[in-house]
Amino acid sequence: MSELTRDGLERLAAIGTATLSMQLVKRGIRRHLIAGARPLMPGQRIAGPAFTLRFMPGREDVATPESYTAAGGLPEAVEAVPEGAVVVMESHGVLSSGLLGDILCDRLRIRGARGAVTDGAMRDMPGLRRVGWPVWCGGLTPPPSIGDLYFAGWGMPVGCGGTAVFPGDIVVADEDGAIVVPAGLAAAVLDGAVAQDAFEQWVIAEVAGGRPVTGLYPPTPAAAEEYERHRQKLRG
Repeated sequence: MSELTRDGLERLAAIGTATLSMQLVKRGIRRHLIAGARPLMPGQRIAGPAFTLRFMPGREDVATPESYTAAGGLPEAVEAVPEGAVVVMESHGVLSSGLLGDILCDRLRIRGARGAVTDGAMRDMPGLRRVGWPVWCGGLTPPPSIGDLYFAGWGMPVGCGGTAVFPGDIVVADEDGAIVVPAGLAAAVLDGAVAQDAFEQWVIAEVAGGRPVTGLYPPTPAAAEEYERHRQKLRG
């Protein structure tokens, strides 16, 4: 399993999900989008290892207010989240019950978690706005999680937005959405993304100068050689 340094994670977040998505597709990983997870607040970017929470369809005898204080309940999971993690929550796309609100999100912020991603809903938007902690979700709703869901544990593989997420996978999220980078591919994806981003910056400058994209993006062999000369020139 490949592990990225904090600097590597920051570089992933800065490059962005669109470039990383192309790198994943090139490596045969087409199912990497957490569908339905949209940024709750604009302009935020995160990357970090997944810490998974699992919510099951609720049943009246177990999805009760008392379940919050039971052993292995949601508050215990919040206290188990390590610094730097991205909390990924499986909720089966249920949008009628909010998984977390402002108090639990503030606790996660204080613990140093980078953010939360789910295809489900969140609640307490005024408080979430105050806390300012990065969240990607499928919507907002007043009812608590026990309205339709039962918290079933943490630290296991989950399915979120149609994508498998294993603990330790790298989750990257920005204004385009949220994706999952398999942990074993993270270093290679970062290297490829850095190279792709540098090439695309050159293309952007060429297009801004009036050059047509035909033969440039994607590049013909001649354009690739031209870019290589440009790159060598920058190196001095």
